[in-house]
Amino acid sequence: MSFISRTFVAAAALALSSLSIACHAQSAPPADTSATAPLGKGVVSSADPRATAAGQEMLRKGGSAADAAMAMMLALTVVEPQSSGIGGGGLLLHHDAATGTLATIDGREMAPASASEQLLLGADGKPLPFIEAFQGGRSVGVPGNIRLMAMAHQKWGKLPWADLFGPAIKLAEEGFVVNDALARALARLAPIWARFPDARAIYWNATGPKTVGDRVTNPALAELLRAVAKQGSDAFYTGKHGQALVDAVSKASVNPVPMTMADLAAYKAKERPPVCSRYRGYKVCGMGPPSSGATTVQQILGMLEPHDIGALGPDNAKTWHLIGEAMQLAYADRESYLGDADFVSVPVNGLLDPAYVKSRAALIDPDKALNRYEAGTPPGSEPRTAAVSSEVAGTTHFVAVDGAGNIVSMTSTVEGPFGSQLIANGYFLNNELTDFTFAPEKNGKKVANRVQPGKRPLSSMSPHIVYDAQDRPVLAVGSAGGKRIIMHVTKALIGVIDFKLPAGEALALPNIYFGNGSLIVEGKTPLGGMNEALAAFGQPVVVDELGSKLNAAQFNGKGWTGYADPRSPGVALAE
Repeated sequence: MSFISRTFVAAAALALSSLSIACHAQSAPPADTSATAPLGKGVVSSADPRATAAGQEMLRKGGSAADAAMAMMLALTVVEPQSSGIGGGGLLLHHDAATGTLATIDGREMAPASASEQLLLGADGKPLPFIEAFQGGRSVGVPGNIRLMAMAHQKWGKLPWADLFGPAIKLAEEGFVVNDALARALARLAPIWARFPDARAIYWNATGPKTVGDRVTNPALAELLRAVAKQGSDAFYTGKHGQALVDAVSKASVNPVPMTMADLAAYKAKERPPVCSRYRGYKVCGMGPPSSGATTVQQILGMLEPHDIGALGPDNAKTWHLIGEAMQLAYADRESYLGDADFVSVPVNGLLDPAYVKSRAALIDPDKALNRYEAGTPPGSEPRTAAVSSEVAGTTHFVAVDGAGNIVSMTSTVEGPFGSQLIANGYFLNNELTDFTFAPEKNGKKVANRVQPGKRPLSSMSPHIVYDAQDRPVLAVGSAGGKRIIMHVTKALIGVIDFKLPAGEALALPNIYFGNGSLIVEGKTPLGGMNEALAAFGQPVVVDELGSKLNAAQFNGKGWTGYADPRSPGVALAE
């Protein structure tokens, strides 16, 4: 490796190590992150006030929850490019108020036909360092959000297709002001952007990255959005705009790999069956594979059910010890069994089988850490070897509820901050292929989440909708945060269901995760102050910044209230 290359790699490592936290944690949350809508009115929530306003505009025009959600997705492409956009993919849940049915759409990115099991291996046959793998064409999957949007609009849209694009086009064309979240992301990725002049052309001044208060315009993105608004979703995947996407990957100056117009033509958004289970009388529903969100979240909840953590409360170290134990056991199953069910056998029913979950719960000692967290053998599973995949903290979530009671809970992503760093048509292309497990085999066995042509990488995105004992929807929630998404959503569900908190207070609860044999707890929170009490259960505890970016909507019997994580710049607005 040349000196220059080593310099870029080192700079990128430094940038990402700090950014994965910083892109979520906010120093000065807005004064009001909630909004309440009475029955017959709608509510929206996202991670950026300008995107939330786009959703509100659709509701005020008489649009559906799906219309509002898609307008927010497009607006976030413009104002939150470090986290999500049309160059990436998403997972969507939709509750139909008239029929009571729950549907899900998989808009996860797809590996091109040229991708092989060796894609993320170096010349020596060993997995590439993540810092080398994510930059440039190698990491880009075929984007899915526009196909997802088209399917959602066809199924549940009320407004004309073109109306959904209006707010995003205006933001791209007239410009928007850089906020703290974007400024910090730009500053931290600056060391590697010498390699990415197209990104610098939009987000830098003559002296370096734009800072808080600077204005960004994006005429190329505005042009693309106008074309798709006028011509439909095919305009994104075909013609000059599709060719620009293909060229950005295939002719990238950094890690080019073949992507073709045939790859774009082959992409389809897919309706998948939702994954639901009961927890303390509530029906908790999320996305199935290629998401690991529903199975892992619901496994954790199932393992906690024998313990009255509601009585223990959030200020008791034992509560968090129990959550930490269930978390680590569920993630062990995730790493062994989850992947794209179109390519590998995924024992979803077995992982959530009550008897199996009970057997996993029996491993938890309320007074002592297990310290060895291995995958179990759920019913219907094939022999597997655990193989850990990487996900850099990124992504965004938004919710919409319309006046008729239809609900959308959607998580959208380009993976890491600014994805692959490549620009096509003014938007960032994802680096989702780094969500595959880099090594295709472990201990002589193929891993479930290995790279394969046409395959969708495993995701931690966890959009959820929760129903009460009468199967009435009462909560929609989701989060950003890479592999931590699962835990952010889980703690919010525990806050609402076990601790009986309003959703806004549940989102604000401390965050917990794990790594390198330790529990990791969020600093500057009551949980961070419990580190010694938690360590007494027998597992090392690390206090760190575990910022989050949750969004939710909750029904109180008279209407819906939207909430945004107080750590984020997001807000909720009522129609």
